[in-house]
Amino acid sequence: MKRGLRVVPVVLCLCFSPAVRAAETVRMERMNWPDIKKAIESGCTTAVVGVGSIEQHGPHLPTMTDARISDALAELVARKLGGALQARTIETGLSDHHLAFAGTISLKPETLRLILRDYTASLVRHGFKRILFIPMHGGNFETVGRFAAEARKAHPGIDVTAFLDLPGLTDFLGRLSAEYGVSKTEAGDHAGENETSMMMTLEGGLVASERFAPGYCGPFGGAEMRLLLEKGMPALSADGVLGDPRKASAEKGRIYLERLADFIVASVGGTSGRR
Repeated sequence: MKRGLRVVPVVLCLCFSPAVRAAETVRMERMNWPDIKKAIESGCTTAVVGVGSIEQHGPHLPTMTDARISDALAELVARKLGGALQARTIETGLSDHHLAFAGTISLKPETLRLILRDYTASLVRHGFKRILFIPMHGGNFETVGRFAAEARKAHPGIDVTAFLDLPGLTDFLGRLSAEYGVSKTEAGDHAGENETSMMMTLEGGLVASERFAPGYCGPFGGAEMRLLLEKGMPALSADGVLGDPRKASAEKGRIYLERLADFIVASVGGTSGRR
C-alpha cells in the first residue's frame, strides 16, 4: 500500500442490488452506527423487528424456540422486502400459560407494550419511516396489534405495522406440512413437526431428537385455546407438546422458513400498508 493513500470501506447499502443484499448483513446489531446511518440515508427506512418468547417447547426443543424462529424470519423478511434493516429481536414475550414448565420467562402485557414503545421511539428518532413487528408466539399477537394501532397515533406519518394473521399463519404452516404427508395434528400448534423442523435447520445441535414423541394430537379450536390460557399448557399436554415431532427434518425446515417469510411479506405488503 502506498503511503498517503487511504482505504475507504465499502458503505453498506442493502437497498439496491440483490447481490449486495445477499452478501451483507441486514442485522443492525452486527453493524456499526456510521454504516447504519448511511444505510438509512440511502433509503433503508424500514425496520423489521421479531417478537418471540422464552418458554418451554416440550422435552426436545430449547426454550429459545419462538425467539430464534422470529429472529430468523425477521432477517429473511427484511432481505425480501428490500430497503429494510433488522433491529434486535425482542426475545421474551407473554407466556404465563407455560409457567408450569421450568425455564419459561413471561412478561406482563404492559411490560411488552412499554418495550415496543421504546423500540419504536428509538427507531423513529433514527429516521425509520416504517416499523414492522413480526410476532412468532401466539400469546404476543393481541398486545402487538393493540400497540401498533396506538403507535400510529403517537407517531403521525410513521407506518407502524405488524404481521397479525395468527389463524392464517397456523393454517399456512399446516398446509406446508401437508405437502410432505404430515397431518395437521402432527404438524401441531406447539413444538410439533413444523416448529421442530425449523429448529433443526436453525439450531440442530439444540434439538434432542432422541426425545421425539407425540404430545396432544386432538382437536385444537376455541375451547382448547381457552382451556390452555385459563389453566395452562398441562391441562392439554403433560409434556408441553401440541403435535408430533417425529417426522421433522432440517430439509423441510429450510423450506418452511423460506416460504413462511414469503407468506409474511405478501401479508404485510412490500412497501407500505398498515395491517
